[in-house]
Amino acid sequence: MTDDLPELRASDADRERVAEVLRDALAEGRLDMAEFEERLDATYQARTYGELTPITRDLPGAGVSAPAVSMVKQPVGDGSWADRIVGGEGSSRWGVAIMGGFQRRGRWTVPRQFNSFAFWGGGELDLREAYFADREVVLNCVAIMGGVNVLVPPGVEVIVRGIGVMGGFDHSQEGVLGDPGAPRVIIQGFAFWGGVGVTRKLPKAERQRLKEERRQEKLERRDGRGELDGSGSDYR
Repeated sequence: MTDDLPELRASDADRERVAEVLRDALAEGRLDMAEFEERLDATYQARTYGELTPITRDLPGAGVSAPAVSMVKQPVGDGSWADRIVGGEGSSRWGVAIMGGFQRRGRWTVPRQFNSFAFWGGGELDLREAYFADREVVLNCVAIMGGVNVLVPPGVEVIVRGIGVMGGFDHSQEGVLGDPGAPRVIIQGFAFWGGVGVTRKLPKAERQRLKEERRQEKLERRDGRGELDGSGSDYR
């Protein structure tokens, strides 16, 4: 991590890079589950590079996981689907919840294949503001006595191939055609005594914009009635 700028604010992508090092360390046996969960919690609570640095200092690969720091603000495009399919490897490839939880949200990059596992826990994959490594991405979701919820924005095509045994795998959003150029999200996996849900929901900024538009329309209608009344106010 960037030792010479410890007070610089860390981004979601920075935290995901550290979390990926921790997941690799868990898979290699360098961390036990208790220490992994402790460090992962610290990662998602970290606000600066200085707080992230100690979490992986004693792990191989930590030195190469640090993000390159640029003082130049990167362009984000106009928000079209073409701008949001960015290529690359994705900012996170795994989500694990064992008697706990995980969350991927905000402007993270969904890899071509993301694997999630929930056991006596829950996870959330929020794609509403996400970028995508490819035109088609696959989410492998396994929920055992736990749950995984996938939030997708309107306009994304969703294909569901998962099955549930004494549990549920939500197929309600399957078959909805996507917008031209929008990514395709394939959700597959297995739910046993648990569930995998799929919900379409507008991003928070879009909901606020629509709310403000409705508020302005109400004000304009009220002002119009006041002018017709000649009193400058609503009539009763």
